[in-house]
Order: sequence, then C-alpha cells, then structure tokens
Amino acid sequence: MWKKIGLILLLVLSFSFSSSGVAAAAGLKNFVDTNDGYEFLYPNGWVQVKVADGPAVVFHDIIEPSENISVVISPVPGGKTLAELGTPGEVGYKLGKNALAPEGSGREAELIDAAQREIDGKLYYKLEYLIKLPNNQKRHNLANVAVSRGKLFTFNASVTERRWSRVKRLIEDSINSFKVY
Repeated sequence: MWKKIGLILLLVLSFSFSSSGVAAAAGLKNFVDTNDGYEFLYPNGWVQVKVADGPAVVFHDIIEPSENISVVISPVPGGKTLAELGTPGEVGYKLGKNALAPEGSGREAELIDAAQREIDGKLYYKLEYLIKLPNNQKRHNLANVAVSRGKLFTFNASVTERRWSRVKRLIEDSINSFKVY
C-alpha cells in the first residue's frame, strides 16, 4: 500500500514540475523569419515595432516600452566563422564597445558573462551585460550571437535593472530559443 501511495505522490509531483515548464513556455510566442533564416520566442504582451534603418526586427513590452528584443544582421568580413571572429569574451567585448556603449554615447557596458554552446551544428555565443546609462539608470542586456551564410546575427534583449529579477527567466528563455539556419 505504501508503495502505491509513494508512486502516486511521485507521479503527482512529476506532473506539477513538468507543468511549470509548460507555463513558462506558454508565456512565449514564436517568431520565424524564413527569408533571413532565424527564429526565436518572445514574451506574450510584447508587440513588433518598425524601426527605420535599424534592426531587422524589434519587439517591445507594451507596459514597459523601453524593454525590448531585437535582431541585428550584419555582414561578416571574409566569410569568417564565429570562432574566427574571436572567443565569446572577445566578441562580447567588441559588441559592448561598438554597439551597446559606443564612444560618445555616455553609456558604459560591463560584460558580466560570456559563454558558448552548439545547437544543430551551429556555434552560439551567449553574452550578458550590465549597461549604465548617462542618467545613472541601469539596464540588463542579454545577447545571443551566431554566424550563418556569411552573416552575423545578434539577438539582443534589454530590460531595466529594476525589473530584471521579475523577468529574468522569461528573457533567458527567449534568448536561449534563438536559432539561425
């Protein structure tokens, strides 16, 4: 009898843990760009906005419009691979210096973490930054970088530091979902 009760309890607990993963996935929607060859998940309640001469795609939170995700596509000189562009730390330093906090912007980008992983034979660098703005506000940025078909894809998410602890898991799930073809 105790074995049956233990088995039932184990099943109930395993279903409750697996349904919490479903709840996290339920908080995200899928975006696919078959022309440029990438896809990612973005948070429910975020809307796509058009930015002239900007990223390929931008979504922002309708409640906190300064919180956003975007994809920037750039040519890769000489058809280099991501590894040939540098280590995760080197690429992260360049991205911070050239895109997130370029000279004269008044912003500072501190690279907190840089890691690499491989998905379906493609190399990705995941980068994490703390951004200090000129008005002393802070933002948290995550980026996922990959090279495919001679192009550098940078998927970036930016949220206010004050809300970071509340949206961290959702943003990490979104950043980790990014794939290029």
